[in-house]
Amino acid sequence: METSQTLSPASMSLDDHLCFALYSASMAVTRLYKPMLDELGITYPQYLVLNALKDVGANEDGFLTVGGLASRLALEPSTITPLVKRLEAAGLVTRTRSLKDEREVQVRLAETGRDVIARSTCLAEALLAKSDMAVSDLGRLRDLVREFRGKVAA
Repeated sequence: METSQTLSPASMSLDDHLCFALYSASMAVTRLYKPMLDELGITYPQYLVLNALKDVGANEDGFLTVGGLASRLALEPSTITPLVKRLEAAGLVTRTRSLKDEREVQVRLAETGRDVIARSTCLAEALLAKSDMAVSDLGRLRDLVREFRGKVAA
């Protein structure tokens, strides 16, 4: 890809578009994860919800609201609600109404959900093996993408 500041999208091939590189890399990772997620009985978006809940599990409240999950995952609450309902039906999370505000639904990771997350280490191992990249290189790539996302989303 050219590094010129004047690079015009009209003159770029598809492979020169950063958005396509990010999109196709995301799709490749999702395809890599799919068979392992199928064995765990969850989808990739459900995996993300479980991980977001795992991250807050150590705090005193141990829950995220549907709105908090949506914010954390950069999704709309209307997308999160059916994901959470399916996870609850599978026994992986619990949903309760807030005692302070009945409009607010609190979502917690159930013990079965913790077990699924514990068994999901195969995903990171598969990504490391398939990429044939050093852990430090993958960490730098992740950090660059986070920095990029933060600037673009601001």
